[in-house]
Amino acid sequence: MEFGMREETRALLDRVAVMIREEVMPLEAEYHAEIGKEDRWAYTERQAEILEGLKAKAKAAGLWNFWLTDSERGFGLSTVEYAYFAEEMGRTPLGAEVFNCSAPDTGNMEVFERYGTPAMKERWLAPLLEGEIRSAYLMTEPEVASSDATNIAMSCVRDGDAYVLTGEKYWASGAGDPRCAVYIVMVKTGGEDAPKHKRHSMIVVDAETPGIEILRPMMVFGHDDAPHGHMHIRFNNVRVPAENLLLGEGRGFEIAQGRLGPGRIHHCMRSVGQAEAALELLCQRSLRKEAFGKLLAQLGANFDIIAECRMEIEMARLLCLKAAWMMDQGDARAAAPWISQIKVVAPRMALKVLDEAMQMHGGQGISQDTPLAMAWTWQRALRFADGPDAVHRRQVARAELRKYTQEKI
Repeated sequence: MEFGMREETRALLDRVAVMIREEVMPLEAEYHAEIGKEDRWAYTERQAEILEGLKAKAKAAGLWNFWLTDSERGFGLSTVEYAYFAEEMGRTPLGAEVFNCSAPDTGNMEVFERYGTPAMKERWLAPLLEGEIRSAYLMTEPEVASSDATNIAMSCVRDGDAYVLTGEKYWASGAGDPRCAVYIVMVKTGGEDAPKHKRHSMIVVDAETPGIEILRPMMVFGHDDAPHGHMHIRFNNVRVPAENLLLGEGRGFEIAQGRLGPGRIHHCMRSVGQAEAALELLCQRSLRKEAFGKLLAQLGANFDIIAECRMEIEMARLLCLKAAWMMDQGDARAAAPWISQIKVVAPRMALKVLDEAMQMHGGQGISQDTPLAMAWTWQRALRFADGPDAVHRRQVARAELRKYTQEKI
């Protein structure tokens, strides 16, 4: 079981790490300070200058599209190797987009790469690969328990040379971004007489199609995540060309499993990176500030806290790398329980480290003066994204119990 990387890949990662620390992170606070100065759902001139400038530098340096782990277009990274890149990019909220490795775009690009028609690849994949547009993935619905994806109910009915979509989706991450040009939407095309996992399909929808109504941004602990956003969207008899259906009716779950597995690992390694950044801030603060005549590091149980944070980060990283290694073996079914394990462990670990870092910073730690509070908010939200903890624990338990019984559990 190999968790290392090739020498040339290590050199590439080092270049990414330098750019993250020296060019991206120093601009992070200024970028976020621009939000709300004008229209919250548009980029200010300075925001666009920061983001597009960094992207142009990364692209010019050849530091672009690392996520293409199984494509002739990419660097030929294994999932294990890419995990280290995701960790490094996870140190800052801007990191992934600077290198064109953002969710949900990476998953959507994988869908277009694997399952899209030549026309889809030309219209949507090409500009996504260049970082010229953004995309959204629409699965979750407000009226059903979407953690069981067989409940997805958005109507998608064939009508001549089109499909007609009716229903609502929410938590459409990135759909608020003014650059979001295309949605990939999970819909129901089969009746109750069809097998449970053959009732759903995926369809590609131009974000400007008539009948699409953005109802509201979803708030996460009071934050709307503008200008990216997680939108609640209504489809009012939206007509979509029939050729936009991916693979054919009833293939939605097949596509979803190919899309979500890698994405979960990417999320988790970004969580590890976020925890590393938080521990760095914690240690720096503990050695810079004094109270009661001593450095903060020397007070209370802070030695133990720092040690526990380091050990938990290392354990989470190793579990994530094992899940990535399992994916690289090519058996998605065997990898699934490992992906579920890290999907529970990584954000939970990051939340603990972030909480300890906030404690070390006192009141400043929960204010806008550090990135910690925002990072905590999104790590907590990650415990729901791509499946809540309870669903993943269920999958882990079922895999464990199957070792001891032939009964369906």
